[in-house]
Amino acid sequence: MSTETSDHQVSSPSGGVNHITTEAPWQWLSQGWKDIWTRPMLSLGYGLVMAVAGWLLFAGLFNFHMAALVLMVAGGFMLLSPLLAVGLYEKSRRLEVGEPLATKDIVFVATKSPVQLGLLGVLLCLAFLAWIRIATLLFALFFGPQPFPPLDAFLPTLMFTWHGLGLLIVGSLFGGAIAFVVFTISAISVPMLMAEDSDAPAAVVTSTRAVLQNLKPMLLWAWLIAILTAVGLVTGFLGLIVTFPLIGHGTWHAYRSLRAA
Repeated sequence: MSTETSDHQVSSPSGGVNHITTEAPWQWLSQGWKDIWTRPMLSLGYGLVMAVAGWLLFAGLFNFHMAALVLMVAGGFMLLSPLLAVGLYEKSRRLEVGEPLATKDIVFVATKSPVQLGLLGVLLCLAFLAWIRIATLLFALFFGPQPFPPLDAFLPTLMFTWHGLGLLIVGSLFGGAIAFVVFTISAISVPMLMAEDSDAPAAVVTSTRAVLQNLKPMLLWAWLIAILTAVGLVTGFLGLIVTFPLIGHGTWHAYRSLRAA
């Protein structure tokens, strides 16, 4: 049986997943952009909360002379971001079906599978903790037992010394591997558990199938998410006010495009 929800969904579902083309991620961003500017204060306010959280986190690290950890924590933020965007998925869902929309609806989301979503959240948190542990071990491997230096000293060392470049390359490889695994299991599993009465293992399997059966377009989607997140972070978190909602709304449309009816 064939299921078609957009011009870029091109074949029948396989294992609960539709096949898409490489044009689909661009369409998801376009749809996400439209969702932002329908009741924009809700989406931009959501992004502002993320930006403020980033500022507070950086201020805390700076206060405890651990500002060099901001790069490590920023990488961890990308691992947890699918879970942090649940309110944005709910806004897109309500816009799609024409339901009333108020601030409380995206702050207190009534998910269909709250316990299972919590279990998935625990899994993502464990991935975050694993990344932090690996990053600190790699730092110790390349820099020895010394404490983390100040950020203004750490960045030149990272970029212009052999041991710094070694840490950068090896850390990027480990971080990329962890990020790909987390992206694979969470690409559509979080919005799926928000919108469907399902369980965490089934959602993870469905998300994994969605990525592996559409590897080229999903790698493009992962690259777009990484670029938009990086823009949000390097602008002193200001960019997150727009890029975080854009990714969140786009992820909802990715779920709707990939999930077989």
